Amino acid sequence: MATVDRPGATKGRVYALIVLDGLGDRPHPDTGGQSPVEAATTPHLDRLSGLGRRGSVMVVGAGIAPESDAGVFALLGYDPVHDSPGRGVLEALGVEVPLATGDVALRLNFATAEGDGTILDARVGRSLSTAEARDLARGVTEADLLAGLGIRAEVRATVGHRGVLWLHPVSGGPLSPNISNADPFYEKVGGMGQARRPEHPRILRVEPLDGTGEAQRTADAVNLLVERAGGVLAGHRVNARRAMGGKKIGNALLVRNAGGLPTPPPRPFSERHGLSGAALTEMPVERGIARILGLADEYVGPMGADRETGYRERARRTRELVERHEFVYVHLKGPDEPGHDGDAVRKREIVESIDRSFFGPFLEGLDLGRVRVAVTADHATPAVLKGHSDDPVPLVIAGAGVWPEPPGAAVKFGERSSAAGALGLRRGSEVLELLIHTPALGAPTA
Repeated sequence: MATVDRPGATKGRVYALIVLDGLGDRPHPDTGGQSPVEAATTPHLDRLSGLGRRGSVMVVGAGIAPESDAGVFALLGYDPVHDSPGRGVLEALGVEVPLATGDVALRLNFATAEGDGTILDARVGRSLSTAEARDLARGVTEADLLAGLGIRAEVRATVGHRGVLWLHPVSGGPLSPNISNADPFYEKVGGMGQARRPEHPRILRVEPLDGTGEAQRTADAVNLLVERAGGVLAGHRVNARRAMGGKKIGNALLVRNAGGLPTPPPRPFSERHGLSGAALTEMPVERGIARILGLADEYVGPMGADRETGYRERARRTRELVERHEFVYVHLKGPDEPGHDGDAVRKREIVESIDRSFFGPFLEGLDLGRVRVAVTADHATPAVLKGHSDDPVPLVIAGAGVWPEPPGAAVKFGERSSAAGALGLRRGSEVLELLIHTPALGAPTA
């Protein structure tokens, strides 16, 4: 094994990083003036909070509202600007797109837009099924919209309104990922995506970010594809059926965060942190992160209709992973979507479901003398904002080698108790320093 960047983990311990997507929030009138997290009944998280040390995490930096991939890269000890290959590549790896050198991949949303590019709904009302999205994706791919440019363009639907645009040059040389976004809700900064809140959102023209011919060719190709795809989608049978049923139609593509295969790839997790690991994930982007960092891939897929059963199954799988690996990263999508939808009550209910059906069975009988657990988030998604923000997110670390803060009783898990905790305000890159590379956390001094 190559040299490790930091002091190694304590022999015999197991480390679990549990990331609750979009957990952080702000006070909301629909949850009694508390945040949805603070308003939630969370006895298991409260117990963990009382057993350990608390703090807050500025995941990437002040003024930066990161996407999930950037947040996860930071929490795993990487620089999301320089180490990440971009959201498009990570999504593509998560659905096993066979990217080659010279290809470009972009994350996309099917969206509802007017003819002038004004965006009416960036997620087709969250009602586009994965099956419908696959049918739409097939229609765009089969239209072969960039054949005249020597580029094969394939759309891969992933989950619901989400997908990947894969551009493969068949002539004319390699493409460049150094292009801007058509999606106005996100800004590309290196390999990182940063959320934006435009006042009047419209599909943006993609521009090259350097002076190379490859970047210009790629930008021109994406602009042409976005324009032509609108016609294909508007006349598609899926949208005809949706319009007849009074549903929003997916007649536009919002593409963002172009990337290509990195050379060299990011340093493997095992080399950076000195221990092997596994990742239990629900969405393609987190699966792509696990794959590019060399974590064992335990992909469970999106949550089904029965949330309680789904969380219990994830708890069971996590306990199995804790028995087989030195490090386990778990990503639960649940809190993020109601934050985007501005639904504080549903976000509170999902946090309660996670506490009851994931943390309850996960913590039952868990040997906290051997296992150290961190619970945090990849970013905040306040319901009052309906989008990502740079708000600090809660952090709790408990278990092996962690001394509890006074008074050592159950402490309500949430933003305020975390902000008052002994760990203080930390950067995302410090979380694994505390979890793995600090042998005795909060130990009393002689």
